[in-house]
Amino acid sequence: MKERLKSANPYLPLWEHVPDGEPRVFEYNGEKRVYVYGSHDTERTGYCGKDQVVWSAPVDDLTDWTCHGVCYRAADDSILFAPDVVQKGDTFYLYAAEDRGSRIMVASSKNPAGPFENPKLTQLGFDPGILVDDDGRVYAFWGFCRAFCAELNEDMCTIKEGTLRCDPIGHTPDPWNEKNNEVGIDLRDAFFEASSPRKINGKYVYVYSKRYVTPVPELGVYGPCNGFLSYKWSDRPLDGYRDGGDISFNGGEILQLPDGSGQQTYRWGNNHGGLVEIGGQWYIFYHRQTGMDEFARQGMIEPVDIAVGKDGKIYIGDITYIDGEPVSARPVEETSSGASVGGIDAYKIVSAGYACHISPLGQAYVKPVYEQIDGVSAPVVKITDGTTVGFRYLQFGLNAPKTCTVSVTCSAGLRVNIRVDAWRGRVAAQFDAEPGRTEYCVPLDCGIIGRRAVYFEFRGDGEAAFDWFTFDR
Repeated sequence: MKERLKSANPYLPLWEHVPDGEPRVFEYNGEKRVYVYGSHDTERTGYCGKDQVVWSAPVDDLTDWTCHGVCYRAADDSILFAPDVVQKGDTFYLYAAEDRGSRIMVASSKNPAGPFENPKLTQLGFDPGILVDDDGRVYAFWGFCRAFCAELNEDMCTIKEGTLRCDPIGHTPDPWNEKNNEVGIDLRDAFFEASSPRKINGKYVYVYSKRYVTPVPELGVYGPCNGFLSYKWSDRPLDGYRDGGDISFNGGEILQLPDGSGQQTYRWGNNHGGLVEIGGQWYIFYHRQTGMDEFARQGMIEPVDIAVGKDGKIYIGDITYIDGEPVSARPVEETSSGASVGGIDAYKIVSAGYACHISPLGQAYVKPVYEQIDGVSAPVVKITDGTTVGFRYLQFGLNAPKTCTVSVTCSAGLRVNIRVDAWRGRVAAQFDAEPGRTEYCVPLDCGIIGRRAVYFEFRGDGEAAFDWFTFDR
């Protein structure tokens, strides 16, 4: 029997919903692993949940994730929003956002997987992000629609006198608290939430969720949008932050239209994550939405490039170089392959839930699944005439497959075109789906080798659900 793909992008099992993922590389018991700390979307009708879990993977295999179980619960069983974890000395500190982020506690453990115990109330606020500097000094960043930062005392929970900074970067217009609109508004590069500080190449990098309030036509954004993870940078930890750019956007593949504008192919939503270097490669961890709301989010990962220009500016994302010098950067593309940069194995059974392109927007979506079954599939549902479901990227190797097997159910007849390289690319195979049948094995009309994008286009009446596919040599 064929093996099911268990980790791609999303990188955790498709039944797991851990957004706001802060990645950290820690060495414990002689082994280096990347640990992810985030919220836990278990409430299903609202954000997050009442526990937090820890997942980790060896630094040399970011597809081999292990769940270490629950690491923290609030004493009052309240909803926990986005956390962060840092190490100082031999102790790991979890900054837990209890009561929907209104009360920030710090708990500790000698194990990066927890459990984190002995919580103490801090003086921090919403979405805390913590930086332990090279000299051991500790800085905290937090805020919602307005940013704050400060140095912490040795107790890891109180603010060192005289270090609190308000508005280290400009903030978004705040419809939830009009008083915030009296100072520091930045319509072009506006802080929204999700503080995540890092020190990279000697620079202090402030990653955060931006809320665009002005159009970004090249990315298909024409109204307020907070699906971005962005950054500013400084030579000092608490002030002096300068323009950076956007690292990632969870709006799916961005199609470039003839007029220079872009078209999103995945329903964007709130975003939160952080940067981490693993084995010499930098990655951005972020999240996407499933279903038709923001209550079943999934962790995502993409490799990013980082460089410092002659002027000292740090560039992060998909960087453009001229004569070896970085000159600009744009958000990295959203993919189905994530850390598998060579492409996911086309010969495994691939769930439709790994799609990074579902267009047009507004109808079809990835259906959330919660059954903790090894290899469970998350189908794309509500497919109608003209829907395209795409995957970037698959790895076919040097020997081309002969057939593709697809699992589709439909209420009326459908023509399914399997295209390669682009959503309107060459048709490599096609078949007619019919009610009452769920599986189709289709011969391919052309050879497909190497790392390629694949798209499934649906034409016809009725409604369909797309569950999985695989290729065979």
